[in-house]
Amino acid sequence: MTATITRHRKRRKLKADINVVPYIDVMLVLLIIFMVTAPLLNLGVDVDLPQSKARPIQQQKDPVIVSVDEQGRYYLKVEGGQNEPIDATTLKAKIAALVRQNPDAPVFVAAPGVTQYQTVIDTMVLLQQAGAPKVALMTQPPSNAP
Repeated sequence: MTATITRHRKRRKLKADINVVPYIDVMLVLLIIFMVTAPLLNLGVDVDLPQSKARPIQQQKDPVIVSVDEQGRYYLKVEGGQNEPIDATTLKAKIAALVRQNPDAPVFVAAPGVTQYQTVIDTMVLLQQAGAPKVALMTQPPSNAP
């Protein structure tokens, strides 16, 4: 009878070690993710914005088009009218009035390819300050497009 009691008393000892295999697996997965995404984080990318093969946006209303030339001069075209030269403060006031009248009116920025990118961004900021909820950039389709 003592033999059976000693057999039952002899149990396996508990392990006090930490199983690090799952942690190593997680670390390797994170390492692979970082190795794959690191080359995608380039800040300097050469981009040629003026040409695009994007499909045209279908609009029911005539858009408001703000054009900017190479010297940073503004031109405003409203409802199929002519491009009229305009200064920044007057442009901001007119866009604010147009947006108050019709909040759904689309506002587009058009600029030739030689215009500095900073000038286009400044124009978009000016339109945002005027209250335009959405501002889009206009592009010219490539000359070899069908």
